[in-house]
Amino acid sequence: MADRRGVTIAVATTAIGAAVLGLTLWSRSGAPAVAPDFAIPDLAGQAVRLSAYRGQVVLVNVWATWCPPCREEMPSMERLHQRLKDRGFVLLAVSQDEGGPEVVKRFVDQMKVTFPVLLDPQGEVGRKYGVWGFPESFLLDREGRIVERVIGPRDWASPAQVAQIEGLLAAPTAGAGRGSP
Repeated sequence: MADRRGVTIAVATTAIGAAVLGLTLWSRSGAPAVAPDFAIPDLAGQAVRLSAYRGQVVLVNVWATWCPPCREEMPSMERLHQRLKDRGFVLLAVSQDEGGPEVVKRFVDQMKVTFPVLLDPQGEVGRKYGVWGFPESFLLDREGRIVERVIGPRDWASPAQVAQIEGLLAAPTAGAGRGSP
């Protein structure tokens, strides 16, 4: 009976592994996936919908005020925002804090952040994007497709990062001419 259970476990483990491998290979093939849409409030209480930014290059950053690596990358995100905000680039920082908007506002004021900060205390965006840690960022092309997922902090104002985003800004799109919100 013990041998039988061992065989069952081995077969089940092999089947699960094959399914995970197949899913991984399938998800890597073809064009990048379109980012899941969301509509959540900003610090002023105005609803912000991701799909309204189609036609622009967007960086969606999922973070929390209590997260040291999030605090670490905020200054470079601000520099990136200042450098590219007038060229079709949008940075949306989605706070997953549960402490209320006051906590996030204090953090934003302390860090002198000027890019849009959105409030998602229920973690809707994190669930839709499969976020498992903070910070996680998703770089979207002008068609709204996820071209890169970044887990952990990054120097967003580094020459390599700026060049990558400038490349996305320069790329032609099928929906050229669509405006921002």
